[in-house]
Amino acid sequence: MKAFLILEDGTVFTGKSIGSAREVISEVVFNTSMTGYLEVLTDPSYAGQAVVMTYPLIGNYGICYEDMESGRPWPDAYIVRELSRIPSNFRSEETIQNFLLKYDIPGISGVDTRALTKILREKGTMNGMVTTNENYDLEEILPKLKEYTTGKVVEKVSCKEKYVLEGDGPKVALLDLGAKRNIARSLNQRGCEVTVYPALTPAQEIIDSRPDGIMLSNGPGDPKECASIIEEIKKLYATEIPIFAICLGHQLMALANGADTYKMKYGHRGGNHPVKDLNTGRVYISSQNHGYVVDTKNLDPAVAVPAFINVNDGTNEGLSYTGKNIFTVQFHPEACPGPLDSGYLFDRFIKMMEVNK
Repeated sequence: MKAFLILEDGTVFTGKSIGSAREVISEVVFNTSMTGYLEVLTDPSYAGQAVVMTYPLIGNYGICYEDMESGRPWPDAYIVRELSRIPSNFRSEETIQNFLLKYDIPGISGVDTRALTKILREKGTMNGMVTTNENYDLEEILPKLKEYTTGKVVEKVSCKEKYVLEGDGPKVALLDLGAKRNIARSLNQRGCEVTVYPALTPAQEIIDSRPDGIMLSNGPGDPKECASIIEEIKKLYATEIPIFAICLGHQLMALANGADTYKMKYGHRGGNHPVKDLNTGRVYISSQNHGYVVDTKNLDPAVAVPAFINVNDGTNEGLSYTGKNIFTVQFHPEACPGPLDSGYLFDRFIKMMEVNK
């Protein structure tokens, strides 16, 4: 069955339908990772987006449910150049096309993803429609594409009830803004007892649980849509509890302290982004997935100072909060399948909690 990707600038790509045949409008973004397509599919940060994989062959090692970063896939649609229909991997439990069908996610294969990515880089991220309707009407569709926004998606992807990963080390409260499982796992493997809280949990409930540290997770959407969560983060900031934040959590902590964020032209999504530690001068290769970034132009050094920058474009990749046991990063130190260069940041967080006791 034919499928079409229609961009809001009127560009149309034709391919073959994979997964669900339903029609969907979404924000179209690209990811440059060569491996880890299952982790991309199950990363809650992709809620409200259609993901284009730039690597030309996807699905060759199938689906292994143990590797999922959440309980289900989150992208609105999935777009690839070539789909491997016969996976070769002893751990594989299912093909990627059956996985997409199971969760009602539409997709397209046979698309020139290189040309598509060049358009998104030159013109910036834009909305698009995935449809199998060969009689589509561009004049009717294009206004709908321009109107689409991802909206408030954090509440959609967060856990509904708190749960605990037992451990005999420091007690960490993890605020789930769309957390990848490997954040809690990375802490738990280091001995931490991790209590995962829904995104809308009042700050006082977390404070009353007397954690040794607080973790703010990654998540989807425009950080400025999270107004009520930002108000609660202000209360967490006012305590003396050590805090470590990743991705969306990093952005929300910045907004809670008077900084600003802005939308990037096409974002950072992939597993090979170099970031520089401004304290040591060392460069780490990182996994990233974000379309918004903290604006440090008017950042008050009495509140926070830049700690990491992106080597490619100079955008902010982390902050260290002045006089507080708080540091935040834009990239993913819990990256799975990798790279693992920045995993030491979890050890730094644990040391901070131990010193604070």
